Amino acid sequence: MDLSIVLPLLGVLVVAAGFAGVLAGLFGVGGGIILVPAYYYVFSATGFDGPQLMQVCLATSLASIIVTSTRSVMAHNKRGAVDWAILRTWAPGIALGALVGVFIAAGLRSEALAVIFAVLAMLVGLYLAFGRKDWRIAAQMPGIVTRSVLSPVLGFLSVLMGIGGGSFGVPLMTLYNVPMHRAVATAAGFGLLIAVPSVLGFLFVTIDGAPPWTLGAVNGPAFVVTICMTVLTTPLGAKLAHALPALVLRRIFAVFILIVAANMMREALWG
Repeated sequence: MDLSIVLPLLGVLVVAAGFAGVLAGLFGVGGGIILVPAYYYVFSATGFDGPQLMQVCLATSLASIIVTSTRSVMAHNKRGAVDWAILRTWAPGIALGALVGVFIAAGLRSEALAVIFAVLAMLVGLYLAFGRKDWRIAAQMPGIVTRSVLSPVLGFLSVLMGIGGGSFGVPLMTLYNVPMHRAVATAAGFGLLIAVPSVLGFLFVTIDGAPPWTLGAVNGPAFVVTICMTVLTTPLGAKLAHALPALVLRRIFAVFILIVAANMMREALWG
């Protein structure tokens, strides 16, 4: 493969991975919302643009989220911001939804998954951009019945996007009166609950025409580059998250998600 093509693309991946680490700490998102589009671009540009390319992007992103979310949870926990009671009670449903998400994602074409990614990201971004600070569903997190419905849905949708728990978990928790900074910190833990079972499932998925050194649907080189950068930059994001006002944090998150979603929709529909 031509090094004049590979080296610039490797540079893109290094920058994207470093930025994803900052986002993981800053927003509790695990970095997937930038990694999936970055992987899609890198793999497509190097000639690996088959009908199952998005599965590789999702699985590799989720594999990296295991590392970035662990790092992010540790950084936030040092500040006492993680709500472990929420994590314990939501864990079974999130993990179950993630496994169902792997099963569904394995049977979809790249274009369909890319459109799903873009649409869901736009909905989250619009809520964060225009939702009112005082919007609440209830004064506390839901009980077992509602939680049994919401937790699998959160895990399922996150796998279809290849993301951690922040993009859905943060809006959900704030609607249930969890303070923004605590929601961000706890959502980093959601990322682990989503990524671990889903990656185990993706390791048994067969991908035709996958990039070199891909195990199941997880690409090894992209995973290694990503974690090498994110372990360095995630603590920076966590530090920044606690330095910013909650409203500023919310608006930055919203604008970023909308930009990424629009670009992914463009890639999916027009190439």
